Amino acid sequence: MKRSSILGLLGLAWVLALVLAPLVGSHPLSLAEVWNGDTTAGTIFWQLRLPRTLLALLAGGALAVCGLSYQTLFRNELAEPYTLGTAVGAALGAVLMIRWGGDFLQGLLGWAALPGIGIASFVGAVAASSVVYGLAVRRREAQGSTLLLAGIAVSLSATAVILFIQYLSDSTQTYRMVRWTMGGLAVVGYREVLWLLPWVLGGCGVLLALRWELNLLLTGEELAASRGVDLARLRRRVLAVTSLMVGALVAVAGPIGFVGLMVPHILRRFLGHDHLQLIPACLLAGGAFLAVCDAVARVVMAPAELPVGILTALLGGPFFLWLIFFERS
Repeated sequence: MKRSSILGLLGLAWVLALVLAPLVGSHPLSLAEVWNGDTTAGTIFWQLRLPRTLLALLAGGALAVCGLSYQTLFRNELAEPYTLGTAVGAALGAVLMIRWGGDFLQGLLGWAALPGIGIASFVGAVAASSVVYGLAVRRREAQGSTLLLAGIAVSLSATAVILFIQYLSDSTQTYRMVRWTMGGLAVVGYREVLWLLPWVLGGCGVLLALRWELNLLLTGEELAASRGVDLARLRRRVLAVTSLMVGALVAVAGPIGFVGLMVPHILRRFLGHDHLQLIPACLLAGGAFLAVCDAVARVVMAPAELPVGILTALLGGPFFLWLIFFERS
C-alpha cells in the first residue's frame, strides 16, 4: 500500500475510535440516545466517556511518538518512553505526595489545575530525566549507551525508594500508591485533556522540526556528525521534549507501558524510517490503540474496570519477548 493510503487508514481508525469508544462500557450507549437528549446517556457520554477517550487518544499518541524518538536516539528497537527512568521518577513523585504531601497543590494552576499528585509526578518525571542526562554529561560521554545505562540505574534506585516508602505507609496510602502505578484513564470532565493537549502538540511539533537530524542519526552517529548534525544538542532537545511529554501524560494517567514499544515497531514495517511520516502515524495509531485498549478494559471485567496499564502490559510482555527471541533470529 502507498504510505499516503496507510496514513489515511490510520486517520480513519483514529476518528472511529473517537466516535465509537465512548459508546462502550458497562453501560452501553448508542448515538441515538445521546443525540435525542437522554439525560443519563448524555451525562455519561459528554462528562465521562468522551473526555476519557480524548485523553486516551492524546496519551497513546504521545507514548508512541516518544517511543519512536527513543528508539531512534538509542538506535535500539527495545527502547521506549520508560527506558530513561522517566515513569519511575514520576511514580516516585506521586508516592512522595501521597505519603507526605496530600493534595495541597490542588487549584494552583487555575483552569489547567491538576491534583497535587499529578503535579508531583510531572516534576518527578522531569527531574529523573535531568538526573540521567546530568550523570551522562558528567562523564563527558552523553552517548546513547551511557544514557541508557544511567536511566536503568536511576530506575532501580527510584524503585527501591518507592518500596521503602510503601513499607512506611499505612494500608490506605499503600493502596493509593499501588492503584496509581497501574495506570488508568478514568477522568471526569476535560481538565486533564486540556492539560495534556499543549504538551503533546508542542512536543510533536518540535520533533517534526528535528526530523532531518533524526533521519540522519539512523545512518550512524559518525555519518550523521559528518553531515552537520550536532549530536549533543540533538540528544538534549529530544530528551527535553520527550521528558516533558511523558511527564505530562504520566501526571494525569499514571504509568502506561509498552505502547511506545509496540506501535513504532509495527509502523516502521509499513512506512519505513522517515520521521516525517512516522511521527504523525505514531500520533494517530498510538492514540487509536490506547483508546481501543481502554474500551476493552472497561468491559472485560464489567461492571468492574480493569486499569488500562495492566492490559497494555499483558499485550506488551509477549510482544517484547517476540522482539528479543524471534524477530532477531
